[in-house]
Amino acid sequence: MKTVDFLKNNNIDVDHGLELLGDIDFYNETMTDFYNSYNERVTNLTNYKNSNDTENYGILAHAIKSDCKYLGIMSFADMSYNHEMAGKSADINFINTNFDAYIAEYTRIINILKEYLEV
Repeated sequence: MKTVDFLKNNNIDVDHGLELLGDIDFYNETMTDFYNSYNERVTNLTNYKNSNDTENYGILAHAIKSDCKYLGIMSFADMSYNHEMAGKSADINFINTNFDAYIAEYTRIINILKEYLEV
């Protein structure tokens, strides 16, 4: 596993995450769970978007936002918040317009975590 400096150098606020989660072992466990949920979450986001199910889209974006805040992935938490609010307000136009960038950023974050976790 890489050091937390690798995460910090990739704009992940590890110190914030450790304040919330307590210790590095629980932080890494939470990060692993977040990493492992990626494929299912992207599939679900895509399905919700394609079926105009903005309610469940917003719920899932909220869960992603919360996980990111716990891990100190603040910029993606902010992006997820925007998608959560679009889901809650049934703004399918925002979702459709910003979906590709959202998934691209999610993928970029996951690739950083993959390198950190060495999985």
